[in-house]
Formats: sequence, structure tokens, C-alpha cells
Amino acid sequence: MKIAFPTDENMGYLSPRGAHFGKARYYTIVTLEEGRITDVKGVQNPGHDAGGCGNAVANIVSLGVDALVVAGIGGSPAEGFARAGLPVYVDRESPTVGVSVEKLAQGQLAQIGAKGTCSAH
Repeated sequence: MKIAFPTDENMGYLSPRGAHFGKARYYTIVTLEEGRITDVKGVQNPGHDAGGCGNAVANIVSLGVDALVVAGIGGSPAEGFARAGLPVYVDRESPTVGVSVEKLAQGQLAQIGAKGTCSAH
């Protein structure tokens, strides 16, 4: 399973998680196999200003990931991910990608639907 995390630093699984998936400087992509991290890479976010959140959704979907973990997400991008068939999980507490991966592997993160978690979008 490949999981994308918005981050503002490219420090692998030690990267602090970013608050806004569309404006994060990087996406840290973690490959998880049988509950263990087997690969970690950072991909620079190409940005989404011209196309708004729709471009951010397309950017993440183009990475070929199986899931996205965010601290929060608005209704419009949540709906876009739902249409694309990409599961989105919410983690507001984990300070780093590594801690968040552990929670996901243990089934401790909630998956959201198309409604989002915040009203800022």
C-alpha cells in the first residue's frame, strides 16, 4: 500500500506532517507492506494555484498512491478524492509521518467520505 502525506520538509518518515495538503511543499510517499515501511520518498508538490483544489486532487492522484492521510480537508477536495476512488484518512494528532503510518497500520485512523472535515474550502 502506498500512502501520501502532505509535508513541508523532505525528511522521510521523520517529516513533520503538513497542515494543508494542497499547499504542502512535499508529499511524503510511504510504501507499507504487511504493516512495515518498505520505502519512503519525498515528491515536491507542483502547486495548485491556477486550478484550485481540483489541481491538488489531480496532483495527488497522479502519484499512484492508494490512500491519503491529512489533518483536515474541505468538502470540495474530499469530494474530488471520493470521485477518484482514493481513500482519505484523518490524523490531527501525529507529529510525524512515521507515527501516523503506525496509527494507520493499526487501524486507528478514520476514513472520511466526500463531505470533508473543515469549512475553509
